[in-house]
Amino acid sequence: MLVNLARTHRLNAAPLAPGPVLYWMSREQRVRDNWGLLHARELAGRAHPLVVCFCLVPAYPGATLRHYDFMLSGLARVEIDLAALGIPLALRLGDPSAEIPRLADELGAGCVVTDFDPMRVKQGWQRAVAEALPVALIEVDGHNVVPARQVSQKQEYAARTIRPKIHRLFGEYLEEFPAIEPQAAAVPSLPPTDWDALRAGLAVDPAVGPVALAPGEDAAREALDRFVSDRLEVYAERRNDPNAGATSWLSAYFHFGQLAPQRAALAAAASGRGEGQAAFLEELVVRRELSDNFCLHNAHHDTLAGAPAWALRTLDEHRADPRPYVYSQEEFEQARTHSRLWNAAQNEMRRTGFMHGYMRMYWAKKILEWSPTPEAAHATALALNDRHQLDGRDPNGHVGVLWSLAGLHDRPWQTRPVFGSIRYMNERGCRRKFAVDQYIERWGG
Repeated sequence: MLVNLARTHRLNAAPLAPGPVLYWMSREQRVRDNWGLLHARELAGRAHPLVVCFCLVPAYPGATLRHYDFMLSGLARVEIDLAALGIPLALRLGDPSAEIPRLADELGAGCVVTDFDPMRVKQGWQRAVAEALPVALIEVDGHNVVPARQVSQKQEYAARTIRPKIHRLFGEYLEEFPAIEPQAAAVPSLPPTDWDALRAGLAVDPAVGPVALAPGEDAAREALDRFVSDRLEVYAERRNDPNAGATSWLSAYFHFGQLAPQRAALAAAASGRGEGQAAFLEELVVRRELSDNFCLHNAHHDTLAGAPAWALRTLDEHRADPRPYVYSQEEFEQARTHSRLWNAAQNEMRRTGFMHGYMRMYWAKKILEWSPTPEAAHATALALNDRHQLDGRDPNGHVGVLWSLAGLHDRPWQTRPVFGSIRYMNERGCRRKFAVDQYIERWGG
């Protein structure tokens, strides 16, 4: 087998039947380095055709023109690359729980393969599709180096508890991707996608527009190569300085599946960049896969209720504490606070679709301090993150917000007003870390 079967998981009890194989592409929007596509191609073999489908949801919660533009540009390239392999792409518009079973029936599919995704919305779609299909629905984890279902069967408490479990299996799963074999079987005749008409017909929020980051699988690979050659060596030392430009800028490519995290791990592991290599692999594998673990095993990952009990208790105890400032979600979104540093961070995100990771922690903690309730703070932070960040609506974003606001994967600290025993950050601490005034000058406070 080309694909380690431990990466696969049956989502229903229906049988694999003879016939075409349908790969429902979702989280992994690429042709190379795609375990799900490789498994679907392997199941199709030479006797049966493989068809790839992407189901476009016209109004995904929190998504804007910024997200759709980046995603559709990448998918247009996917269609071209699949065609070179003799594999057609069927793009469907609507609710996947209806569209995928309908397409599988039209094709007479013998099975459907799809991508692992721990987000509640995606899990709901998969359950509905699994129930509707008369044939097998097979999930393939092509996003995590060590498949999430293999790492742990429970929600892990922190990085220190999941790290040894990942490290124990890392060597087994960190393997080079095989090439996908071109398809020779006769395939259904599908018209090419009219991408211009598709864009014109989308009723999405245009207020948050496209950004300069080049989309697509080729651009993602080039960005990875530049990071490894130019910045990985100083990543450990300089990644927490928002002015240093030492981060990878790969998160949007990971989120849209235009780059396999395993490809980035292979590149980093082969780089010989010492401390930078180790620090990047910790963030890329341990911390990112901890986020997938949380969302997989916590049904409340998109609400404050997903936070640990001690954090909810301390926030409730300080619910009535006076706030030094109180802002509405609109004031936060428009960067109209008293803090020039906070406004600069918000401006960076609004303009680029990216906020430096250190600033995103400070940004979210100040939303907690300046909101009327913890619930309002969580709603604001998650809404703004998902609306403006190219990597929004992602396990990393959900976990990052809950870490900042409600102690997820953290521990109690010194008790303070509003925060209780949630870890605290302020501008003085930022000034000890980096040149705050330079950051403000760049992004405008």
